[in-house]
Amino acid sequence: MEPLGTFEIIARILYQLSSVWIALILLFALSIAFKRRLGLYGKLFDSPIGMIGFGLVMFWVFVGIFGALDLIVTHDPLTQVSGMKNKLPGTPLADADEGQYGWYLLGGDNLARDVFSRMVKGAWIVVQIAPLATLFAFMVGITLGLPAGYFGGRLDTFLSFLANLILAFPVILLFYLLVTPEIVATGLPTMMAIVLFMFPIIFLGVLLNSRYRTQPAFRTPLLVGILGVSLWLYLALISEGGYLVRSVPGLPTVLDPFDIPGGILVVFVSVVFVNSPTVFRIVRGLALDIKTRDYVAAAQTRGEGPWYIMLWEILPNARGPLIVDFCLRIGYTTILLGTLGFFGLGLPPESPDWGSTINEGRKLLSIYLHPALPPALALLSLVLGLNLLADGLREESLRD
Repeated sequence: MEPLGTFEIIARILYQLSSVWIALILLFALSIAFKRRLGLYGKLFDSPIGMIGFGLVMFWVFVGIFGALDLIVTHDPLTQVSGMKNKLPGTPLADADEGQYGWYLLGGDNLARDVFSRMVKGAWIVVQIAPLATLFAFMVGITLGLPAGYFGGRLDTFLSFLANLILAFPVILLFYLLVTPEIVATGLPTMMAIVLFMFPIIFLGVLLNSRYRTQPAFRTPLLVGILGVSLWLYLALISEGGYLVRSVPGLPTVLDPFDIPGGILVVFVSVVFVNSPTVFRIVRGLALDIKTRDYVAAAQTRGEGPWYIMLWEILPNARGPLIVDFCLRIGYTTILLGTLGFFGLGLPPESPDWGSTINEGRKLLSIYLHPALPPALALLSLVLGLNLLADGLREESLRD
């Protein structure tokens, strides 16, 4: 087989991504058709900046999802093919097996692995970790920030002191310290996971209890079901290799249906810990402002409890700034993940995450651009999309 030309490479990449284009077209068509019924999300499609940002973000989300389903990748991202070391984009495989894709569309890296497939698989790692870790950080920040701003006093002073203590450390330095092998060996990240992963359960329990406290016949089974599933997922998240199931006699093995690799768990916990104090300060500031509004006073007059007021009166009216910050913070988290991978911290060395791929490619950057350039552009475009999406959401939320 002959090497592919530039236009042939582009055409084949576009074809490989056909499932992504179809998903994007369907998503945009349905969203625009029903945008008047979709609240703030629907209004996003009135903003050109927001639409561009949303399109970039969803492109990489679909790339990650379809890549995980092996609908896009052309080769195994960890497989080394003889003779393909540092080969240029469009190089054909010398002895391609039957059914094997015949080219490395974006070339080979210094270990003869397919750069295109590694970039696609790296998107799935980002799509998994960045939004979920940011969501967990928001759960922690909201759960602590609302009572600090609403009640004030000693509680506010104590929680603000803890947040400022964490924020006193440079973010990058603190992040590096948490994922270094010496700190991981102490078991500190696991202990942090046990504490931090409790906050979503606490948040859900308080949220549902405050909303349905006057309907005990409905509230009790709802809480039992939701909290039961949450505790099951919690035990599965914090245990590795079925540790809790083996340690506690009588626990069924179903309590540990999946295991998160140690490196990913450490990175996840570190992201949550580093981002939570900033979210706490934002939520606390919003609560201090909103608690003086008339509708909060009306809820107090009706006899509503403090947690109902915080979660069902203050929090919904703070959603605009929080949604914008959520998008921006996913971008910060993406950059942090890339930085960690670049320095070889957190994730396994063979991981196809973009940071690790850029680090491997930079060693021969003066000779070969193709191993480092695609993941670098992918990282840039995703973060740019998140920033544009946040700008679009901010623009539309200010019009409300």
